[in-house]
Amino acid sequence: MARIHIDLPSVVHFNTEIPVRITDINYGGHLANDALLGIIHEARAQFYLHYGYEESNIEGVSTIMADAAIQFKAEVFYGDTLLVSIAAAEFMRVSYDLYYSFVSKKTQQEVARAKTHLVFYDYDQKRIRAIPRAFQRLFVSPVTIV
Repeated sequence: MARIHIDLPSVVHFNTEIPVRITDINYGGHLANDALLGIIHEARAQFYLHYGYEESNIEGVSTIMADAAIQFKAEVFYGDTLLVSIAAAEFMRVSYDLYYSFVSKKTQQEVARAKTHLVFYDYDQKRIRAIPRAFQRLFVSPVTIV
C-alpha cells in the first residue's frame, strides 16, 4: 500500500495556534497520532467559530466526519505550539474537504498535514443534507456544485 500524500490547496481560509499539552504526548515522548486527531477537531471548531458557526449549527445543520487522513512529517514535543492553517475545498452537493497544515512554532518546520471529509447531516432526522449555500459562498465563488 502506498503512503498517504496530501497536497494542500494554495489558499488558506483560517490560521490558529494550538499548544501541545502533556496529555498529547505518547510513550515515545512525542505527539501521539490519536492526539493529533483531537487537535484537528479543535482547529476545525475554531475554524467554524471564526466564520460565526458551531459544528452543530451551520445554517441549521451539522457536519459529520466521513473520513480523515494524516501525513506525519516530523516529531512534535511537549511545550511546542502548532501553527495550524486550514483550507476549505472540494465542495460537492452534500460534502466538502478541510485541509490542515501543522507547523512547529519552535522549529518552523511543517510536522504534519491532514484532510478531513465532512458531510452535512441532520442529526434529528438522521439524514444527509445539502451544503448550505451561505456557508459554501464563503469559500467558493461562484457557487458550483459537483
